[in-house]
Amino acid sequence: MRAATPESRRSSPAAVSAAEELIRATGARVTQGRILVLEVLQAAGRALTHHEIEAAVTGPLDRVTVYRVLDWLTRQQIAHKIPGDDRVWRFTIAGQKQAHHHAHFQCTDCSQVICLDDVPTTLRPRLPAGYRSAGVEVTVKGQCKACVRPAPRRVRR
Repeated sequence: MRAATPESRRSSPAAVSAAEELIRATGARVTQGRILVLEVLQAAGRALTHHEIEAAVTGPLDRVTVYRVLDWLTRQQIAHKIPGDDRVWRFTIAGQKQAHHHAHFQCTDCSQVICLDDVPTTLRPRLPAGYRSAGVEVTVKGQCKACVRPAPRRVRR
């Protein structure tokens, strides 16, 4: 159980306003759950798992509510979800220029996922007759900055 109220632990008035504005723009109801989850995504700077979002939310939201909010944010294209090799979805705020037309980087050590806005994703594969593409996902895999180990130094003799 969390002792602090959502109002006392919100990130900043500007973040709250930005979250509320995005939700209002859909014409849907602005709820505390939507605001709290969206604030977490806006502040993250990377894609987060449901578990990470649930742990970061500073209000009285249960696991099912967080799932429902993430599903709603994804349907509204305010957020998007990224499949991971570990079979765990990650969620991130969908920037105006992103709209799923960008690549991702996934760290093979810590599973962190970030968006790569500068990587072209214009791949148009030739499909067999009768097939129709629903989209192409580009994921670059490797080690993130935090996981890269420096190369061992050579000792010259």
